[in-house]
Amino acid sequence: MKTIAPIKGMKEWVAFLRTKGLTLGLVPTMGALHQGHVSLIRRAREENDKVILGIFVNPIQFDKEKDLLSYPRDIEKDKELASREGVDIIFAPSVEEIYPKGFSTFVEEEDLTERLCGEHRPGHFRGVTTVVTKLLNIISPDRAYFGLKDLQQSHVIKKMVRDLNMNVEVVVLPTVRDKDGLALSSRNQHLSRTERQTALSIYKALIRARELFASGETNSCEILQEMHGILHKAGIFQIDYTSVVDPETLEELEEARPDAVVALACWVGNTRLIDNMGLSETTSLKERLPALSSLEREAHA
Repeated sequence: MKTIAPIKGMKEWVAFLRTKGLTLGLVPTMGALHQGHVSLIRRAREENDKVILGIFVNPIQFDKEKDLLSYPRDIEKDKELASREGVDIIFAPSVEEIYPKGFSTFVEEEDLTERLCGEHRPGHFRGVTTVVTKLLNIISPDRAYFGLKDLQQSHVIKKMVRDLNMNVEVVVLPTVRDKDGLALSSRNQHLSRTERQTALSIYKALIRARELFASGETNSCEILQEMHGILHKAGIFQIDYTSVVDPETLEELEEARPDAVVALACWVGNTRLIDNMGLSETTSLKERLPALSSLEREAHA
């Protein structure tokens, strides 16, 4: 496995691999890898000749300097996990490499980003679309892999790729959850033991929304009110949003329907967590959770 930092070096390797007619899969991450990332790597490994793992903590998608500085980083552990999962190349550029002095060009999607997280994190998605565009231009992968936990992000990237006629297939995989239902996230590392228990109410609220819909409740306000009750009972009062949305446009729905998705973002202590679930989702937690490697078990200990 190679680790490459310079853009020039990455482009040279891509050109070399292309001369051999090999297909490339890109898994863009900000590091602090967990089993959700592993699921993306494994799918990329199945569908491509070579897998490139991007590790770059993107400063321009953070709306708070404190959040950027505290974002978890452990490049050595990331390398170990990537090697075990068969990654061929890690592309880990510096901030100066991606955003050299004088950088002033940005990519922005202006529809899907107006809702949900976009209302609460100004500039966040402009940072996401800009860095993903740069990565796609540098690596020119056949496929790029993202997780559905970041529902809005995956939709925004798919729309950007469509609108700008980018020659890449965007593959979005299901959320990976821990055994107790908590969606895996690099930010979970910030949670204390007590806060982690509190965070389980997020999953419980989503499950309750699904149960209500299954029982015949379609009024979104009623569904969301019950979700709020579960979150408040657990001690979560700083809620950015809870919303029942159209699965494609992400527009809020007054009446829930079978294809609708319920999404939320809230704060547990100083940690912002997001999650979502389809109201008619039937995939079991057991089916969603790949077996943890020994390295991942250590990370969760």
